Amino acid sequence: MNGIRLFFTIATGLLCFVACAGRGDNTQTDNEKDTRESDSASLRIAVMPTIDCLPLFVAEEEGMFERHGVSVSLYPYQAQMDCDTAIRNGWVDAMVTDLVRAERLKSQGVQLRYLTATDLQWQLLAGKHARLKKLGQLENKMIAMTRYSATAMLADVLVDSASVINEHVFRIQVNDLGVRLQMLETETMDAMFLPQPQATAAKLLGAEVLYDTQWNDVCMGAMVASEASQCDTLRQRLTKGMLKAYGEACDTINKRGVRFYSKLLAQRCGLKGGVADSISSDIHFNGVRQPRQQDITRATSWLNK
Repeated sequence: MNGIRLFFTIATGLLCFVACAGRGDNTQTDNEKDTRESDSASLRIAVMPTIDCLPLFVAEEEGMFERHGVSVSLYPYQAQMDCDTAIRNGWVDAMVTDLVRAERLKSQGVQLRYLTATDLQWQLLAGKHARLKKLGQLENKMIAMTRYSATAMLADVLVDSASVINEHVFRIQVNDLGVRLQMLETETMDAMFLPQPQATAAKLLGAEVLYDTQWNDVCMGAMVASEASQCDTLRQRLTKGMLKAYGEACDTINKRGVRFYSKLLAQRCGLKGGVADSISSDIHFNGVRQPRQQDITRATSWLNK
């Protein structure tokens, strides 16, 4: 049985590598290069198909950037590693990420500046086929996550807290959130970390929530800019205007409710019918503020273990 499990683990890992390798090779298509060059007078931000990016989507959709006198271009990616590549190579000026990835990039010499914390939350969900009800049942199970990210940190913390043998919980790197969710649908992964709105999609498939970062006040979302971009007078002005629009969008979403933007979420996050309308109506956006030192310390302490 252990041999079968090991084989399946390796096979799954290879599948994930193939699925996620397309944008992780430090290359750009000609179209991407042309777009980047045409956006040279804009603030270029790498975004993910996640709800913490909703204020940026709303600001773009409702003309808030223009009202604040700035030009902003959003570059969508499916995996955090591709956002890292984009900012490292100067293809974008800023990105939405998590504190673990940001602090790791900084430790590698990439100069970054925190622009704001974001409202990224993670849930650990188990597929109904896995029949997991609590963390203590994770032994000999597979968890989909991303290495050197908040999800990898959370996996370690939760495994330790569950008092299961660390080596008997298989962390499988699946960078693309869409692929990760598909593996739940096809019952090829026992459990996985998902943000919103993918977590809602998983729950509609019958997934069980084993953990939520909101349960113990873990806030790991952030938007960062490259220091190189902030040395440019134009991009300094663009960044200030973008943050004003971001704050306005947060206020607008809080006033109208997340579900008001269900069509926009479905479009930007690639959701199937009904998922966006099922997202919790009490999601709140906190506006522009710096990441908390306790969360940065949490990230750096794990990276330095």
